[in-house]
Amino acid sequence: MVTGLLLALIGVAVHYAGSKWIDIIMPPVVNGAIVAIIGFNLAPSVWNNFKVAPDTALVTLLAVLLVAVLFRGLAGRLNILLGVIVGYVYACFRGQVDFSAIGKAAWVGLPQFHTPQVDFSILPMFLPVVLVLVAENVGHVKSVAQMTGRDYDGQMGTALFADGLGTAIAGFGGGSGTTTYGENIGVMAATKVYSTAAYWCAAGFALLLSLCPKFGAIINTIPAGVLGGVTTLLYGMIGMMGIRIWVENKVNFDKPLNIMVAAIVMIIAIGQFEFAFNGIQFNGIAIGTIAILVAYHGLKAVGKATGTIDKDDPDIQ
Repeated sequence: MVTGLLLALIGVAVHYAGSKWIDIIMPPVVNGAIVAIIGFNLAPSVWNNFKVAPDTALVTLLAVLLVAVLFRGLAGRLNILLGVIVGYVYACFRGQVDFSAIGKAAWVGLPQFHTPQVDFSILPMFLPVVLVLVAENVGHVKSVAQMTGRDYDGQMGTALFADGLGTAIAGFGGGSGTTTYGENIGVMAATKVYSTAAYWCAAGFALLLSLCPKFGAIINTIPAGVLGGVTTLLYGMIGMMGIRIWVENKVNFDKPLNIMVAAIVMIIAIGQFEFAFNGIQFNGIAIGTIAILVAYHGLKAVGKATGTIDKDDPDIQ
């Protein structure tokens, strides 16, 4: 809850101060890397699901790919959904779906709201997570800007504020964080549906369906193999969005600084580096984000101070 409130305050500051300072902190080489690791860091979780039922995962993935290239219009854009349905039906025939929980679930139910349990001892270690949330949000907004060909820098502050406010409200009610999810960006890239009206409708339907435990039980019956198949594409597309940011901004990897920091953060993310401190777990995305910010700006400052990096070099922003 507190991290959400802090993120919301940062959003207000960005809205009134402008997003230029974010571009300075996170130039294309840094921003592209952060977006890329959001997707690539999830690769091991994809494999964990994929290997549970490789045949189902492969059928699902092939269905998603074939629908995209065999059909035009709405059907082609719904390749993710249709592929999941094909994989689910296949899993049913293979006996991989357990329907028992559906019959036991009620048609209508309310969330179990509860106030947060306060433990200020971990708060100083948890607040730095907001740096990751800022980077992740900026990366997602930049990804959408790349997909749509529009400049959304002016709405960066409102995006951060909305994300923080939603996370704070969720935390106050006992829910999980509601930060932006890379899966949604992957779906946007795959379907090419960017309409804000569509997402308003999707949010409304999601709210209604959240009050139906039976629907939740149906969703929980989706086997791991189906998830493994579809996320192979979705998470990969998120990673490729980061690569696209490098390409579109003509990041010069002939420069040692650019290629070194990008190389380090990619290995941190794909290798799933992690460590725990005072009970707080930091994963590859958090470590990679902090590492590239510190490494890029730290090495750049050293290079300029020693004269090995030209202060006016356009490839070192």
